[in-house]
Amino acid sequence: MKEHKRTGWVDQISWRFGRVAMVMPFIIVVIIIYEVFMRYVLERPTIWVNELSLWMGGWIYLTAGLYTMQQRGHIRITILYEVVPKRIKRLFNVLSTFFLLAWAAATIYGGFNEASSALLSWERYGTAWNPPIPAVTQPLILVVMLVMAIQAVSNLVMDWNALDGEGSGDFKPSENIEEIIRAQHQRARD
Repeated sequence: MKEHKRTGWVDQISWRFGRVAMVMPFIIVVIIIYEVFMRYVLERPTIWVNELSLWMGGWIYLTAGLYTMQQRGHIRITILYEVVPKRIKRLFNVLSTFFLLAWAAATIYGGFNEASSALLSWERYGTAWNPPIPAVTQPLILVVMLVMAIQAVSNLVMDWNALDGEGSGDFKPSENIEEIIRAQHQRARD
């Protein structure tokens, strides 16, 4: 699938976060192979591989969401969205952006004190390796939410303008969906 065009500074940030998220699974696999070798061949298990892989997995989960938002890969009821007029598509876009902004604001507001406390006290995980997972991850959640909110507004503006052109951005429904839409229009005429 072709990537969506990067149209502004926030798209560049989300795209870069996405690229980091794409490389991290490879790193996780490498360190897990290292752990398997150390544990079963040398009989000297590590204390850090499991926690580091969990930590990185959390980062992947967070940052991949930004890339998905930039790529317009989020969930949309395509069959409904593609058959409504432009003004209704715009209403759907505005409503989805509004709800995402409300969710982001609530998350940032509700998590700010805990995230700042974790960062300022350099809160650690509490295991033998004891990495600062909470100190880093909790503020990262808020940063990602802020960038995601900005990305949603950027998408709204770009998609609003794209509706004036040929369609709704780079997204094109599959041939099967187009056939279903044609069949629905035919039934409505009959």
